[in-house]
Amino acid sequence: MLRFVAAVLLVVGSNIALAAPAPKAEHGPMVREAGADRFVAGASALVATPVAGDLYAAGGDLDIEAPVGGDLVAAGGRVSIGGQAGQNLYAAGGRVALEGAVARNARIAGGSVQIGPRAHVSGGASVAGGDVSVLGTVDGYLQAAGGRVYIDGTVGGDLDVAADAIELGPGARIGGAVRYVSRKEIVLDPGAQVKGPIERRLGPVPRPKAVKAAQALRLVWIAGLMLLAGVLVAVMPGFFGAVAQTARRRFWWSLLLGFALLVSVPIAALLLLVTGVGAPLALLAVALYLALLLTGYVSAGIALGEAGLERWKPAHAAALRWRVGAAALGVLVIALVGRIPVLGALVCFVALISGVGALALRLATGRAPAQPPEAPATAS
Repeated sequence: MLRFVAAVLLVVGSNIALAAPAPKAEHGPMVREAGADRFVAGASALVATPVAGDLYAAGGDLDIEAPVGGDLVAAGGRVSIGGQAGQNLYAAGGRVALEGAVARNARIAGGSVQIGPRAHVSGGASVAGGDVSVLGTVDGYLQAAGGRVYIDGTVGGDLDVAADAIELGPGARIGGAVRYVSRKEIVLDPGAQVKGPIERRLGPVPRPKAVKAAQALRLVWIAGLMLLAGVLVAVMPGFFGAVAQTARRRFWWSLLLGFALLVSVPIAALLLLVTGVGAPLALLAVALYLALLLTGYVSAGIALGEAGLERWKPAHAAALRWRVGAAALGVLVIALVGRIPVLGALVCFVALISGVGALALRLATGRAPAQPPEAPATAS
């Protein structure tokens, strides 16, 4: 992963890598090479040639059919992985399908997640989604969470599940114990085989006062984020206007870089921490990381607000007071959509990583347009 951090710095710091896309990019994905690593972003992308190092891909439709020597990191609306990952797999999207092999561990999240019959994860797997199907083989443990979880494949170790509905099909072969949390009893096909014990764990029943307190804290948190968005736009209107433009015009690059930073920074900080000598740097990296996540999420709301302002109130798009209000409203919209089961979590995740990526791109390039002129008083 340290090699990946260096690759990210190379990409975001290079005028060539971050220059305006070539004419072909209008009709195809943008591809950048950084040593043995490859970065791919676009509305639709097919990775058909082998990657010697790590692969980082973001897009609306991703098809990864070639083998990847290192880690495979992918985020998109639809993600299909038929090639082999030589190290770990990190994938997120609306629909994620794994049909290839993963040499180490797999971490997958999405609205719909399927580990197909031909898929083989040599290590452990952690999967979360609205609808989760595991039909292939996981040699180690399997952790799954979602609305519905269906297991009809082989799990070499323990199975831990938390879902509304859990079912083990006739082809399920669990080498260890099954532990699950659900309001319903687990459904076992007569053909399913479980070597270890099956244990149901009941989650804590929330108390009315605790629920009300949680709702109050949630409202305070949302109000705080809205206030932060307004303050950032009011204090640095030019910079965050540029961040909003980056999030909209370079959405896929922002999504890719944000996902990469989300994964790599904690690992790099952990590596620094275990060395002992790098502990102060690790603590500083963690503090900056948390600040980046918070500001990145708010930046997504700012971008959404400014996009709406330009669309529905173009006459006021340059007025600072309107921009401040639109930024706060954008954060509120994301928070409200986030309350929708499954879809909301995905929307918030996309908002977070795209905002982080856009902020990182703007900080790296340092090219901010001049502050938009204040609209006349009669127009604001």
